[in-house]
Amino acid sequence: MYPKIEISQSKLKHNSKTMCDLFTPRGVSIMGVTKCFCAIPEAAQAMVDGGISMLADSRINNLKRLAEIPVKKVLLRLPMHNEIEDVVRYADYSLNSELSTLKLLGKAAVSLGKVHNIIIMVDLGDLREGVWAEDIDKFTSEAVRISGIKIKGFGANLTCYGGVIPDETNLGNLVKISEKMKEKYNLEIEIVSGGNSSSVYLMSENRFPSGINNLRLGEILLLGRETAYGKVVNGMHRDTFTLKAEIIELKDKPSVPIGNIGMDAFGNIPSHEDRGIIRRGIIAVGRQDIDPDGLFPTDNKIDILGASSDHTILDVTNSSSEYKVGDIVEFHMDYSCLLRASTSEYVDKIMVD
Repeated sequence: MYPKIEISQSKLKHNSKTMCDLFTPRGVSIMGVTKCFCAIPEAAQAMVDGGISMLADSRINNLKRLAEIPVKKVLLRLPMHNEIEDVVRYADYSLNSELSTLKLLGKAAVSLGKVHNIIIMVDLGDLREGVWAEDIDKFTSEAVRISGIKIKGFGANLTCYGGVIPDETNLGNLVKISEKMKEKYNLEIEIVSGGNSSSVYLMSENRFPSGINNLRLGEILLLGRETAYGKVVNGMHRDTFTLKAEIIELKDKPSVPIGNIGMDAFGNIPSHEDRGIIRRGIIAVGRQDIDPDGLFPTDNKIDILGASSDHTILDVTNSSSEYKVGDIVEFHMDYSCLLRASTSEYVDKIMVD
């Protein structure tokens, strides 16, 4: 059935192995982030087969899907109070920044006869989640008193919200905080997690801070691209995920709509380039399923003109292929588009070699 995403297990394994070969010899473990493909177990297993030692996701429902894969699981998004028991059941570690949540995690862990491991998030300036650095001592002093939990590390998130680039200064501060808290409160620190795919460039420039021993990697494993500067990493596959969609209409029409222009279905006022009469193809996938701005035809002579909820309009005039209604068009995707397509129940997901 179409539309569908084909996921290459061999390419995902290769990308994972490439990162593990780079970081593991330097004492840096990798959490493979599975949220962008909704934690399809076969895709997660390909990461593990490539050497990934932990799997991480922001949704507890996704971690449930990974329960049979025998590696440690991490909940990336701060736990909600309504999911506390499931967090303790299905996540070996969770990232945290609120004492009220830690108290509930501890209570649930005690009732289940478990100890739940936590990583305290520190806000280094990107202004998403995390305890402000000057408050970390007070926070830690209260957290160590909570029964049922054990502080196993400290972490930080950068670039995802504020766009702050990881560097020796901000990640160095995370290392200093971790060392100070470890010594002061006699903590068994396993993980000092220095961010995501935006931190990878530091290793290639020999600037990766000593003391950071973990990264949470998603996009670079899936699409071969670091996210600080958007560069493709040598030797990595960009085409691990391929979207395939069917042409449902193919006609010669004007390139500019006829009539007074108002808002489109999403409240935007569109503008159109006058290309004269063009060969316009419509494929059966739209904004409900994909982000058209993150869609890239493998046929580079196809232009994407726009999309409504259920349709994406293509200009196939200059293509060397003689497309027909019913033909399949292939696309690569950026992270935003892949995330939306993976989440859509109307897009099939198929594992291929």
